[in-house]
Parts: sequence; C-alpha cells; structure tokens
Amino acid sequence: MAEDFSGCAVRLSGMAARLLGWTPDTFWNATPAELAASLGPVEQADAPPSRDEIAAMIERDRNGR
Repeated sequence: MAEDFSGCAVRLSGMAARLLGWTPDTFWNATPAELAASLGPVEQADAPPSRDEIAAMIERDRNGR
C-alpha cells in the first residue's frame, strides 16, 4: 500500500532535519527537486592518483614547479 502525502512529508521532514539540519520552514519552502538533490546519493570522488601520477607530483614538488 502506498504511503499518503502526510506520511511521506513527516518522514522526509524528519530526514531533512536530522541529516541536513533543516528547520521546518526550510523544508516547507524547498522544492521537491531541492530536497531530492540534498538527500540524493553522494557523487563519487575521482579515483586516487596512480603510482606514476604520484611520482610525477613528487618530481614536480622537488623541482619547485
């Protein structure tokens, strides 16, 4: 059975308060797109540098460039 709007709103406002520090006023003035973007998945960071990239950074640092 699908949850009604009031049930969803209470759950989402609680999440926004706990996770984002939003006040009720901030929650009710946010658009659904803003809420989704704020609660959405975190973007993955770039892959860590390879050994060759690290070696190149060390070499640049040694040479002051």
